[in-house]
Amino acid sequence: MSIAGDHRGAGRPGFKDEPPVAKRVPHRTQIHGHVRDDEYFWLRDMDDPDTMAYLRAEQAYADAFMRPTEGFVSELYDEMLSHIKQTDLGVPYRLGDFWYYSRTEEGKQYPIFARKRGSLDAGEEITLDLNVLAEGHPYLGIGAYKVSDDGHLLAYSVDTTGYRRYTLHVRDLRTNTDLAEAISRAGDVAWATDNRTLFYTTEDETSKRRNKFWRHVLGEPDSALVYEEPDEHYDVGATRSNDRRYIFLAAYSKSTTEWHALRADRPADALAVVIPRSEGHRYSVEHHGERLYILTNRGAEDFRLVTAPENSPAEENWREIIPERAGVHLADIDVFEHHAVLRLRSGGFSNLEVLDLATGALHPVALAETVHDVSGHVNPEFHTHAYRFAYTSLVTPNSVYELDLRSGERTLLKITEVPGYDPAAYATELTHATAADGTRVPVSLVRRKDAARDGPAPLVLYAYGSYGISVDPSFLAPRLVLLDRGVTFAIAHIRGGGELGEAWRTSGHLRKKANTFTDFIAAAEHLIAEKYTSRDRLAIAGGSAGGLLVAAVSNMRPDLFAAAVAHVPFVDVVNTMLDATLPLTTSEYLEWGNPNVAADYDYIRSYSPYDNVVAQPYPAMLVKVSIHDSQVPYWEGAKLVAKLRARGTGAKPLLLVTNFGAGHGGSSGRYDHLKEVAFDDAFVLRLIAAPAG
Repeated sequence: MSIAGDHRGAGRPGFKDEPPVAKRVPHRTQIHGHVRDDEYFWLRDMDDPDTMAYLRAEQAYADAFMRPTEGFVSELYDEMLSHIKQTDLGVPYRLGDFWYYSRTEEGKQYPIFARKRGSLDAGEEITLDLNVLAEGHPYLGIGAYKVSDDGHLLAYSVDTTGYRRYTLHVRDLRTNTDLAEAISRAGDVAWATDNRTLFYTTEDETSKRRNKFWRHVLGEPDSALVYEEPDEHYDVGATRSNDRRYIFLAAYSKSTTEWHALRADRPADALAVVIPRSEGHRYSVEHHGERLYILTNRGAEDFRLVTAPENSPAEENWREIIPERAGVHLADIDVFEHHAVLRLRSGGFSNLEVLDLATGALHPVALAETVHDVSGHVNPEFHTHAYRFAYTSLVTPNSVYELDLRSGERTLLKITEVPGYDPAAYATELTHATAADGTRVPVSLVRRKDAARDGPAPLVLYAYGSYGISVDPSFLAPRLVLLDRGVTFAIAHIRGGGELGEAWRTSGHLRKKANTFTDFIAAAEHLIAEKYTSRDRLAIAGGSAGGLLVAAVSNMRPDLFAAAVAHVPFVDVVNTMLDATLPLTTSEYLEWGNPNVAADYDYIRSYSPYDNVVAQPYPAMLVKVSIHDSQVPYWEGAKLVAKLRARGTGAKPLLLVTNFGAGHGGSSGRYDHLKEVAFDDAFVLRLIAAPAG
């Protein structure tokens, strides 16, 4: 079928030619001597009937615009489904007396968690069937899943709205029944060794900042508050050491961390600070024997590894194990009885190294492809010589290996089966764009080998570029529907992300945030100049802070892109960062700046997408929001679309799609999620792909 055609939809039966027009309500504020008029501020009020009416009118308009492609959306969905093994089994892992795993069944939206005692030949015990938990709910998210040391109890938490409001339950796996505990707003969970004491964090109801750490003894009516973090820039997180000796509590901001510890076999003890916080010091802790292993940025921008006695971990007692190395960012460490595995970034990509704790010898783990992603898999056993890791690339489906930490030999345990996929038909490569200041920006690409590279070829460029988060080149089976239609998929590894270490992150945040946007523009210009694509065949996409990126560059260079897809976009930056009552705002000052400071206000206002919409032709845009989004409220994308309709010029389509039953990540069910991806891809293909017939 043809996927090109008239973008406006005029003359099509059943299509509403005129989009909805949001009312304008005066709303004036003044700060730092600057007056701001925000005529769409009223969209923040979910209880205002006009708000829901507007969102549903926009939804009807989007549905009408896409109605001619309904058959194509279904075709894409069926094709995506054909590349997924719907009934499948995850890789089982050993914990105590049991082998644990998850599996999926055809026709069911959610995975089933199960275990077998002693051997994989034993009978199956279902620990948690998410399909059962999801009954009667449009959304289901799983948070904690922690089994007690004796294997009898499961602490798990679920969210049924998408707002990330998790309720913690405890299930007796011997009887498959839940105990009386139902703890709201729960976060991280850790068991003590007595199998009856549970530690957990909770979030503040308004700010959604995780700020409290509790001790709960099963069967008792109340929990005891162990720690409360007073600084609004900090959250708290809890974990247990891999040797299971300690329970750790980490207080962390965007720039500083402070760890606390208590013995897991002495749950009534008070927390002890590991290393007192000092501004700019970021560190993490693991335990082995009578020593702590500490990843620290003290004197090492990209971190180094030191060790110290567990009872006296002050800096004067540190012994350096691995110094800072140029071009290597130490990200994390897993410690086992005889070895440690370091997770690091080098050359822009994730890598692994094995450290022999007895000899200090360090061995890199060789990986097959330059453009790749590698990460630790599930490794709960401390007394082991085996380490499991997951490997993938833009052409290699997710693969789980077991590495012998002594010999370096590896065994492939499972490669995700992708029906109808021939990896030999696709190629991946790495290219570099040059930013205005001379910085080389990596760009990863994947395409079919027989796809044309002739300038007019269609291409989708994706990026994120915030919080030091890296967008690693991994395989996604649904992406095949784009590649098989001649589309190249590219990832711009722009500043603000963490691909090239700490300096890469800090050169793309606060008052250097503009580098994120200009890097992306440079990547787009490079791909056009090198004949990967052309302006009328280039689509861009991003979500959350990546949606901010998409909207910002659409303001800056609307001539460069044919289409843009922004998922739950953070675009009303000035208003959001001025509102300390919103979730996340105060802790985000260290990423974006505090607009209560005049210089920060001026800088944020210079790029905030909502504040920079002007009368100019914009690329075709699909903006997607979720009504229960706690991270980026629905009104940000809605206000952007309303303002673009009022001020933007040109005839390219502008659609606002609202998910009325989910949160930040969209639909939770795997089939529902695929339908959303098919819708997005149909929109993009309609605009950048040549007619199919």
